[in-house]
Amino acid sequence: METSSITPVILCGGSGSRLWPLSRASYPKQYWALYGDNKETLLQQTQQRLKGLQGLAEPLLICHESHRFIVAEQMRQINVEPSAILLEPIGRNTAPAIAIAALKATDKGEDPLLLVLAADHVIRDEKQFLLAIEAGKTYAEKGRLVTFGIVPTKPETGYGYIEASHSLENDSLEGVTISRFIEKPNKNTAQEFLKDTRFTWNSGMFLFKASAIISELDRLVPEIVSSCRAALDQEIPDLDFFRLEREAFARCPNLAIDVAVMEKTQLGTVIPLKAGWSDIGSWNALWETTDQDQNGNVITGRVIAEKTRNCYLRSEHRLVVGLGVENLLVVETDDAVLIADQNEAQNVKNIVKRLENTGSPEGIAHRKIYRPWGNYTGVIKGNRWQVKRIEVKPGASLSLQLHHHRAEHWIVVKGTALIERDGEKSLLGENQSTYIPLGCKHRLTNPGRMPVELIEVQSGTYLGEDDIVRFKDRYGRIAEVQEHSATQL
Repeated sequence: METSSITPVILCGGSGSRLWPLSRASYPKQYWALYGDNKETLLQQTQQRLKGLQGLAEPLLICHESHRFIVAEQMRQINVEPSAILLEPIGRNTAPAIAIAALKATDKGEDPLLLVLAADHVIRDEKQFLLAIEAGKTYAEKGRLVTFGIVPTKPETGYGYIEASHSLENDSLEGVTISRFIEKPNKNTAQEFLKDTRFTWNSGMFLFKASAIISELDRLVPEIVSSCRAALDQEIPDLDFFRLEREAFARCPNLAIDVAVMEKTQLGTVIPLKAGWSDIGSWNALWETTDQDQNGNVITGRVIAEKTRNCYLRSEHRLVVGLGVENLLVVETDDAVLIADQNEAQNVKNIVKRLENTGSPEGIAHRKIYRPWGNYTGVIKGNRWQVKRIEVKPGASLSLQLHHHRAEHWIVVKGTALIERDGEKSLLGENQSTYIPLGCKHRLTNPGRMPVELIEVQSGTYLGEDDIVRFKDRYGRIAEVQEHSATQL
C-alpha cells in the first residue's frame, strides 16, 4: 500500500506567560532560541527535527495574525517555504486550529497524514522521535488517531495523563488503544501513575489522516467543522498568508482537541515516547531540561556565578552576577528582571496577569518590537517626546505614511537610506539627517545590502503608534484593524 505524505501542522499559538520577562504576548517563547547550543528558535527546531522523515511535505503553520511576519521570517531563515500560514483572528484552542489545518490540507482533493506539533516543545532524542513517528504511520494509515504519550520520569502534576488499555512495553513503539484521558492529577495520584506502565503524559502531539480527524470532528462537534469551513471559504489571501474570516471563526467553540475528540473517540491509539521531551512550561522546566554545569547551574549570556548552585541565570543585555545564592531563577531583559525561587516558577504567570491588569507595558511587549521591515527599540520617553532606534533590513521599506500629531527627526548612523518626503526622494548616508514635519507623507527604504540603522526623535501632542495613516505598504497593512496599539507599528 502506498503511504500518504506527512504534512507537519505546527501550532504557534500561546503566550508562554510562565517564561516572562523573555516571553510576552508580542513575542512569545516559541519564537526565542531558548534551548540548545545553536541559535535556532523553538519554532525552527520543531521543523528542523523532522529532517529525514520519509514522505515529509512542506509544513502548514497556524498563528495569530499579529505574529505572521515573525513566523514567515523564521521559516525563511531555515530555507523552508510553508504550504500555508493560516492566520487566526482570535484564539480558539487546538480543536478549531486542527480542523482548519485538516480542511486546508484536503481542499485540493488530497488526504495527507497530519503530524500535529506544538511550536514550543523540546525533544532531546530526535532519532527516537522520528522512529516513533514512523511507527505511528502504520496506525494512522488505518484510520486511527495516534497520539504520543511521554513515558513519565517523575510524579508530574502539571501534565494531563493518558491511560492505555493495557501496559505499554518498555522501549516498545507498539501502539495501544487509549482507555481514557485524565486531567492533571494530585501528587499522590501522580505517584501511583508512575508505578503503572499504562500511564503516560499527554504530549499534545498527534498523527492522523486529515479525513479521519475531519470525520470525527464532524461527528462529535459539527459546529467546529461548519464554522471552520465558513472561515476558510471566506479567507483572504494576504501575501504569503491566509486570513480566516473573523466572524465565522469566532463561532467555533473554544475547545481543546482532547476534549472535543480524543476523550470521546473509539479510534485513539497511544504510542509511548522516550525522547527527552519537555514542553518548557516554566523557567524551572527549562533549567531541568538544559545541561547544567558542575554546580547545577544553567548560565546564558553575560553572567558571573561564584559560590552559586542550582540556579538558572540568564542575561540578555546587562551583566548579571550571582554570588552565594542557591535555587534561584534570574532572567534579565532590557526593561525587566525576574528573580524567583525555583519553587515559584509556575507563579510567574500571576505576575504577568497583575501587569496586564494595571496596564503596564512590560506585561505585553518588549522595548524591542519586530516588524516585517526590521525592528525598533524604545530608548527613552518624555512627556511630549521619545527616542527610538530603528533597524531596516536590506531591501525592506516602511509604509508610505503620515502622522497627524507628531513630527520626526531621522539620523542615519549605519548604512544608506532612501527617504521620500511629500513625493521628493533623497539618499541619506551615515551621520546625515532629515526632518519629517507633522502631516508630511513620508517613507524610508533600505536600497542597500546591509541593514540601515537610524535614530528617530519624535515630538508632538500624541506619540501613540495608532497615529499612522498608511497610503502604500508592501506588507498588506493598510486596511488592518489591530487590537492593541503595541501591534500597530
